[in-house]
Formats: sequence, structure tokens, C-alpha cells
Amino acid sequence: MNDAPRHSADTAPVERLHPFFILTGLGSSLRGIAGGYAGIAYLAATGRLELAVYGAIGILLVSAVGILLYWRRFSFRVGADEVRIDSGILSRTHRSIPFDRVQDVDITQGPVSRLLGLAKVKFETGAAAGSEEGVLPAIALDRAQALREYVRARRGVQVTQAQAEAAEPQPMFAMNLRRLLTAGVFNFSLAIFAGLFGVTQTFGDVLGFDPFERAFWESALQRAGPLADYVQTHRFGAAIAGLATLVLLGLTTGIIRTLLSDFRFRLDRTGTGLRRRRGLLTLTDVTLPLRRVQAALVYTGPIRDAFGWRELKLQSLAADEGNSSDHVVAPLAKDAEIDSILTELDWHMPTAEANWERFDRAYVWSFWLLLAPLVLAALVQMLFVPLAGVAFLSAVLAFALLRWLDWRRSGYTLGEDRLVVRTGWWSRRTALLPLRNIQSIDLSENAIGRRFGIASLTIGVAGGRGFSSHGIPALPRERARTLRDELLSRFA
Repeated sequence: MNDAPRHSADTAPVERLHPFFILTGLGSSLRGIAGGYAGIAYLAATGRLELAVYGAIGILLVSAVGILLYWRRFSFRVGADEVRIDSGILSRTHRSIPFDRVQDVDITQGPVSRLLGLAKVKFETGAAAGSEEGVLPAIALDRAQALREYVRARRGVQVTQAQAEAAEPQPMFAMNLRRLLTAGVFNFSLAIFAGLFGVTQTFGDVLGFDPFERAFWESALQRAGPLADYVQTHRFGAAIAGLATLVLLGLTTGIIRTLLSDFRFRLDRTGTGLRRRRGLLTLTDVTLPLRRVQAALVYTGPIRDAFGWRELKLQSLAADEGNSSDHVVAPLAKDAEIDSILTELDWHMPTAEANWERFDRAYVWSFWLLLAPLVLAALVQMLFVPLAGVAFLSAVLAFALLRWLDWRRSGYTLGEDRLVVRTGWWSRRTALLPLRNIQSIDLSENAIGRRFGIASLTIGVAGGRGFSSHGIPALPRERARTLRDELLSRFA
């Protein structure tokens, strides 16, 4: 009996991470201890320079020793039918990954890794998101590429160089510079102010100022001289200029973030699934196996929708960057482009003739009932502080209006083989859920919902984080039970 050894990696040569991992790993380790830097800065600002120096040296030494030990204790072997990874300093882990479990091999390069010729390799097995199963943090780029081709060849999905070159000119979806800039405009972000707020909260005592306090700006104007007089004289113009600056910062931030993440975005069809490549500083090359895809999510908004733009994500058992189960396969696309991608999965979005059923009106009334005490509080406040009361009442009424707009836009439709649920008004989401992929259906009623005779359904599909839930928040109780039973009978 000729039985090939299952654990062929036992006799394979031992390989280690690239020595440059000590540098990249040390950098990552130092970036993750912001609290330590805050302590050092506080010691320095309070005149305890010696303690600050000792603290900085201590942090550097501990991090360096930890990374060095991790590198020394990390090794891997590549056999004929599996890869073996041994890691851990005190608690050792010996992980074997058979090639027949590997969906594909993903390669990622950060900016420093690109300079050093390194790459991060992940053996995608469909493990839960958040797991670091099958990861080589830093090996030489040519070794990473050779390893990917070796694994693909062992799984019988090797593609010849001629075939690869022939397929390159016609991607399924790609983004040129003009579309990237357009996506950046729609990705308007004020994240810079969130970062500034975090810095001031962490280092405020050291910096000696807080830009989020009125006293800071009053003091700045006093030192501004003629500029302060101009601002005082032209307050309306200064307010407009400040608002324009805020908008410009938001647009610039959105464009920069989009360029960094989606530069040279390209989606190709491969023998195993969808291959996505993107990134300016950090380059990623990820393959999403089609049979692991559980649901499709289409995002838009009132402004993007007016121009016919959508974003398509695919929910999968496999984890994407950041250990998310949602894979972005089209950051900014037209309906026809999204349909062409979904066609590869044999899925289709609802047609214009689809019968959409709205959520129950109690979805609005129950929320307004919760807002009633706030409206009363705002009316009372108007008697004592009219301006503040009007502002408070306006905010409450805005929330009430948004709830109504959400209800007007939301609904669901049930087809022969899929359930489609759309929610939201400002952030619009359409979830396409194939019935064969539904794992669970939960019916629930809260105290207010029971008063209105409504219930909610939560539909779960398998995802990289265990389950990904999609809800129908307000249905008449009997309709919710009927729909649940119908779905259960369909996928049973």
C-alpha cells in the first residue's frame, strides 16, 4: 500500500521570516503603544527628563527584545501537500495548513515593506475573521510570489504565463484617476478633526492648549493683530470662509484616503474567484473564492444616487483586509458594472417591476413616540432660553424627519431564490441574500413593538466574523411569522 505522507512538511527545510522583519515588526510594535508616549511626554513636560529618557529606553528595549524573540521562534516549512507554521515565545503553536484547504494565497505590501522588498503572505482558508491562521508576516517578495504559484500548482489551478498576460488587458472592473477623484469627493471625511481631538485629549497638558475650547481661539485672535480686527468687522465673511475651509479639508481628506486605498483598483476573474489588486502605499493582492460568497451589499446615498453611482461589497466566509468579512469589489460603479460582477455569481438585482413591501408604519410612529418627551422638553426650554429651545426642537424634528425618510426608502422583496432588503435614506444599503445561504432567522418583539403589534426579523448568513445579520425591523406580527416560515421552508 502506497500511502503518501500527509505531513510531508516534517522533512521540508526550515525557513524563517526575513531578518528585516525585526525592523518592520519593531516599527509596528512602537506604533501600538501611544499610551507609553503620552506618559513620556507628560514626564518631560513636568521637568522629569531623566525619567522620560529611561522610560523611552525601556519601551524601546522591551519592544526590540520581544520582536527579536518572536522572529527567532517563528519558522515555517513548505511540504508537498501542506505548510507548517511554528510560532510563539512562551506558548508555542504548531499549525498545519493542508493545501486542499487553501482557497488562495494573498500578498500584501506596505510602504516600508516595498522599500525592503518584503511581503506579507496569508493562506486564505476561510477561517473566522480576526484569526491569524496561516500568516507569514514578512518574507522576500520573490519567495512570496513563488510560494503562491507553488500552492496554486499543487491545488491544480496553475495559470500559465501566457494565459495570465492574455487576461490582463480586460479586467472585470477598474478605476482610472478620474473615477478615483470622483470617489474621493463622495467619501467626504472630517476624520482629521477626530484625530486632532484625540491628540489634544492625550497630549493636552503637554501642549498647553486645546483648539476645541473657545478660549484658545479668543487668545489666538488677540495675538493676530490686524487679522483680529478684520474678523471682528466681517464676522459673516469670516464664518463663510471658515465653512469653506472645513468643506475643503473634508474633500481633501476624502480624496487622499481614496487614493491611498484604491489607487490602481483592478478586479479580475480567475479560476478560483475574483482577484482584487489595489493600493498606493500599501499594495494588496487578494483573491475572493466565489463559493465562499454569502451575500452582496450595494451602498449609495441621495447625492451619489442622483449621479447613478453605487458601491458593491461581497460578504464572504473569507476575511478581507482588517479581518472584515465585507470585500469591496467596486468602490464606485454604475448599475451595469455591478450587474456584470453579480452575474459571475449567478445573482441579479431586483428589476424595476419587483414588488417591494414597505416596513410597517409603526416603524415611524414608535420612534416618534420615543421622541415625544424630548419635544416637550424643547418646548419648555423655549420659555426660558428661546434660542437654545428652538435649536433643540429643530434637532429633534430633524431626527423625526430622517426616520420618516428611512421608512419611505426601506422595504424588502422576496424572489424565487433570494431575499432583498433595502434600508436607510442618507446611507442607503441594499442587501441581496440568496436563500440557500441563510443560516438563521430570528423573530423578536420589544415592549413598544408589542403595543403596535409589530415584530422584527433578523436574518443571519455565515460571515468571516461568525454571522452577519440583516434585519427587517418592523412587520405586522402575523406577517413576520408568515415570512419567517416561508423562508425556513425555502432554504430547508
